[in-house]
Amino acid sequence: MAQPVIVGVDEPASAGEAVDWAVDEAWSRGTRLHLVHAWLWEPDQAPESLDAQAARRSGEESLRVLAERAAARHREVEVTSGVVDASAREALVALSAAAGLLVVGSRGSGGFPGLVVGSTSLHVTAHASCPVVVVRAAGPGARDGVAVGVQGRDPSEELLDFAFDSARRRGLPLRAVHAWSLPLVLGPGHALPPVYESGHVEAEEQRLLAEIMAGWQARYPEVPVEEDAVRSGPAKHLVALSRTHQLVVVGRHGKPGGPLGRLGSVSQAVVHHAHCPVAVVPAV
Repeated sequence: MAQPVIVGVDEPASAGEAVDWAVDEAWSRGTRLHLVHAWLWEPDQAPESLDAQAARRSGEESLRVLAERAAARHREVEVTSGVVDASAREALVALSAAAGLLVVGSRGSGGFPGLVVGSTSLHVTAHASCPVVVVRAAGPGARDGVAVGVQGRDPSEELLDFAFDSARRRGLPLRAVHAWSLPLVLGPGHALPPVYESGHVEAEEQRLLAEIMAGWQARYPEVPVEEDAVRSGPAKHLVALSRTHQLVVVGRHGKPGGPLGRLGSVSQAVVHHAHCPVAVVPAV
């Protein structure tokens, strides 16, 4: 059997959408779903204290309720669960080494409803060994398929394989988005680029995307592909598409020592602002 889909859960009220999405994904992959609740007592609180015991029981009850919900949604999917004595971010990153996919909710549990994405979800997307899906319920206008952001001159094999496979299993079309901009013109004292016309640049970017998609279309002939080479910021365009698409897929190309860790500015912006689930796929 394929590696399991693992979903991190907190309270039933906030984790229901993520669990529903995760069990649907496990069903389509033909694999097991494992629910994890990470429980870590306060440093000054003994684990055998009444408060600690109550907190742990609450986590176990949340798991039971959500596991029953998942099993009722897809009775043919094996559903397991467990409480982990660690912080959520540490537990999920560690479990990602043996997972096919990690699924997390978009909201944190810190009591700040204005925060679109919780710090744990951001940390996991930046450090997990496997793809991570941050689940935000798609809106009523989400009738289109899967959208994937493609770096035209450095396409990620892992990213495109994930996007095509996701579209194939769902019977949905794939929209391949390659955002581009005109070459930068520098000021006095710098070498200027050759004279160019925007139409020529656009044609070259469209050709580049078409060449990339041709090879992948041959691998997944059953997936309809729409090529979208657009003059725009990549995050801005993908966020706009998230209003009508059911899943947006982005790569993880950030540098570990950079200001955003491994996530990268485009991926972080899409995770924060998208209106549908977002899959973040690390490059190997």
